[in-house]
Amino acid sequence: MTAVDEALARAEELLGTLNARREELEVLASAESIDSDAAVDIIAELSELAKQIEAELTRARTLAEAGSFSTDATP
Repeated sequence: MTAVDEALARAEELLGTLNARREELEVLASAESIDSDAAVDIIAELSELAKQIEAELTRARTLAEAGSFSTDATP
C-alpha cells in the first residue's frame, strides 16, 4: 500500500466516524429533550473530524502530485 493509499484509507476511516457521529447528532436532535451540551460536543467533534479528513486528502493529493512529477521525469 502506497502512502497515497494510506492517506486515502485514513480519510475514509475518518469519514465513517464522522458519519456515525452525525447520525448520533440527528438522533439527539430528534429527541423530546435535547441535551445541548452533548450536541455541542458532537458538533465540535464533527468539526475536528472534518479538519482531519481535509488534512488527509491534502496529504494524499500532495503525495500523488509529487509521485506524478517524479514519474514524469523518468525516460
